[in-house]
Amino acid sequence: MNIVMTGSSGLIGSALKPFLATRTHRVACLVRRRPEPGADEILWNPDTSKIDAASLEGFDAVIHLAGDGIATGRWSTEKKQRILDSRVQGTELLARTLAALQRPPRLMISASAVGYYGDRGAAALSEESGPGSGFLAEVCRKWERAASLAAESGMRLVVLRLGMVLSAAGGALPKMLPPFRFGVGGRLGNGRQYIGWIALEDLLEIISVALHDPSLHGPINAVAPNPVTNLEFTKALGRALKRPTVFAVPAFAIRMIFGEMGEQVLLASGRVVPMKLMAAGYRFLFPDLEQAFRHIFAA
Repeated sequence: MNIVMTGSSGLIGSALKPFLATRTHRVACLVRRRPEPGADEILWNPDTSKIDAASLEGFDAVIHLAGDGIATGRWSTEKKQRILDSRVQGTELLARTLAALQRPPRLMISASAVGYYGDRGAAALSEESGPGSGFLAEVCRKWERAASLAAESGMRLVVLRLGMVLSAAGGALPKMLPPFRFGVGGRLGNGRQYIGWIALEDLLEIISVALHDPSLHGPINAVAPNPVTNLEFTKALGRALKRPTVFAVPAFAIRMIFGEMGEQVLLASGRVVPMKLMAAGYRFLFPDLEQAFRHIFAA
């Protein structure tokens, strides 16, 4: 397939491009950082609504992963606006441009996040569960609504509601490791909040499956089938690193240090399950957290 992708410099995109190449796909990247595009690069700038539409003609599929980082310190008003605009404006620009092409792609795969569900305690959340409340849930609703413009034009749309992507190469896990390696890692708050997670290798396989399986459409919970609490995550990480995990960071300290970001990213609970993937017969490479950690730290 001929595929065009955004977010190629991020954790997922930088792994996805060579992965797809091994499956004999050709991948071009939408980029905004160069005055002149290189080979297999197409220029765009969502901030100014500029995109090289003519260069998008004839692709089979689009994978849209771009978005400003969420878990990077406190959320100022300006930071929250960047988080929202980088997702909604870019997705709207891309979806509208694709819909207007003479030869639009058959498929758009667009990222979203399990933040769609908000803070829901221990309730099991499938793709049929409604949206939650709070800033992240609002961002995801608007993000997915922007992507729906592609479906309205006749493209098959797959929206990946991503959990925490686990990899030694980047994302959340490397940021967690220093205190754990020094033996001072521990649970956050009461530790009862659920975490939706997925190994990077599984996510790459799921995207590959979505490219070819026409039965997959709409929102897909891109998480492992065994969500864990923050306490369980902490204990599993400690065992993988052979370090104690007796410390804890009180919820009030997280709120004081990180503000709204800490409340919605570190303390919120989402027991998200991948019902559509399981119904489609996808077999996870790493369904269990301990197994995923063994693989990551053995690499």
